[in-house]
Amino acid sequence: MNYTIPTSPQKMVALQQQPVNEELVAAAIADLVRISRSQGKSLEEVTAEVLAEDYLLEAPLRQWLSEAIVQAWDYMGEL
Repeated sequence: MNYTIPTSPQKMVALQQQPVNEELVAAAIADLVRISRSQGKSLEEVTAEVLAEDYLLEAPLRQWLSEAIVQAWDYMGEL
């Protein structure tokens, strides 16, 4: 898969205007990984944030998202 990763705040805002689909989710995850790394966060810190209890996502979806982030983190580390 080859998804465009937003590289500016304007492109991130533009993503919000699109319907949610696989490409949008993949781009958001890739951007999360890129931003987290640029802030010096570890994979463990990022997954802990995702898995933290919140009112937006139920636990199974947070777990799925955490696993997707781990895969993206590993993949993007190889690039």
